[in-house]
Amino acid sequence: MYQSFNPTPRTLMGPGPSDVNGRVLTAMARPTIGHLDPEFIRLMDEIKALLQTVFQTENELTIPISAPGSAGMEASFVNLVSPGDKVIVCQNGVFGGRMADNVRRLGGQVVLVEDTWGRAVDPHKLQHALQTHPDAEIVAFVHAETSTGVMSDAAELCGLVSDAGRLSIVDCVTSLVGCEVAVDDWGADVVYSGTQKCLSCAPGLSPLTMNERAIERLKSRSLPVASWFLDLNLVMGYWGEGQTRSYHHTAPVNALYGLHESLLIACEEGLAQSWARHRRNHLALCAGLEALGLEFIVPENERLPQLNAVGIPAGVNEALVRQQLLQQFNLEIGAGIGALAGKIWRVGLMGYASRAENVFLCISALEAILSQNNAAINRGVAIDAAQAIYEAAQD
Repeated sequence: MYQSFNPTPRTLMGPGPSDVNGRVLTAMARPTIGHLDPEFIRLMDEIKALLQTVFQTENELTIPISAPGSAGMEASFVNLVSPGDKVIVCQNGVFGGRMADNVRRLGGQVVLVEDTWGRAVDPHKLQHALQTHPDAEIVAFVHAETSTGVMSDAAELCGLVSDAGRLSIVDCVTSLVGCEVAVDDWGADVVYSGTQKCLSCAPGLSPLTMNERAIERLKSRSLPVASWFLDLNLVMGYWGEGQTRSYHHTAPVNALYGLHESLLIACEEGLAQSWARHRRNHLALCAGLEALGLEFIVPENERLPQLNAVGIPAGVNEALVRQQLLQQFNLEIGAGIGALAGKIWRVGLMGYASRAENVFLCISALEAILSQNNAAINRGVAIDAAQAIYEAAQD
C-alpha cells in the first residue's frame, strides 16, 4: 500500500540542490492561482525586476525559464545558433562539454578551447581562438564550473569576446548570488543560471538574461528556433510588459512563488554580504579540511567559494564515505564526475546551506567517518582551524 512520501531531512552539501530556505518552502505552499491571473502577472513583473537586481543588469529580457538550469543552457544556444554557425566553446569541465554538445546537436561547428580540469579558462587560449577563427560569431564558457570547483574570470573573458565583436553565452548556474555576477559590467550578452544552487530555491527554474545585441541576432534568424517551448520570441509574449499576455505555456505557479521569495531573501541580505558570507564559510571549510590532511585540487586563486573540490585520501573508498555520511549524519556531499570521477568529493556551501554550523558539521562528520575507515588524517585539530577563521573575521 502506497502512503504519503515523507523524506528524511538531510543537510545538502553537495553540488546541488542546496538546502531550501524555510521561507521558500512556505511560499511554495500558498494557494495556486491561474497563470494569467492579474495578481500572478504582477508577481511575474516583480520576479523580472528582482532577477535584474541579482544579475546586475538592465536587460529587459530577464526571465525564469520554466525548467531547470539545463533548459536555460539549451534556450541560450537554441535561440542563437543555427546550422552551420561556428561557436567557440571553452571547456574546463563537464558543463563546458555540455555547451559544445548543444552546438553540435543544432548543426553548428564547435571550436573547442580546452583547459585542464581543475583550472580556470585561459584568456590567452581564447584570444588565440578568436584570432584564428574570425568567422566564429559566438563564444560560450562556464563562469563557475560545478564539476571542478573552478571560477574563471568572466569579466576578462567577456571583455575579449566583446572587443572582438562576438556574442558571449555565460553559464552562471552555480555562481549567481554566491559570488559576483555583474552582467552589464562584464558586457555579457546571454547569461543563465538555476534556482537550486545559491538562490536556495527548489530545483525546476532557470533564470536567464539576454541583452539587445543577442535579441537582434535572435530576431534576424533566417530559420525558426528549433525548439517551440524554448523559443524566446514566443516566451516573451507571455513574459512581456503590460497586463495583456499571450498564452504560451502554463507557468509553474507555485515554483515561481518560491523563486520570488528566494530573490527577496537575497536582496534583503544584500549581494555583497552574500558573496562575503560564502567566501568566509569557504575559507573556514578549507582551513578545517586542510588541517585534517585533505587537499584541494584547485589553486587557491581559482577556487569557487560555494563548491569545493576535495581530493580523496589514498586508500579511501570515496563512495563508501559518502554513503556513511548520509546514513550516520544525514549529510550529503557529492562525487566527482567526468574526468574527476572517483578522484574528488564536491562539497557545496551554497545559499542557505552556507552557514557556520554546516561547516562544522561537515568537518566533524568527515573526521569521524574517515577515522572509522582508518584513513591517515590528523585528528582533533580541524574544528579549531575552522574556528580560527571565524574569529579572525570578527577582528
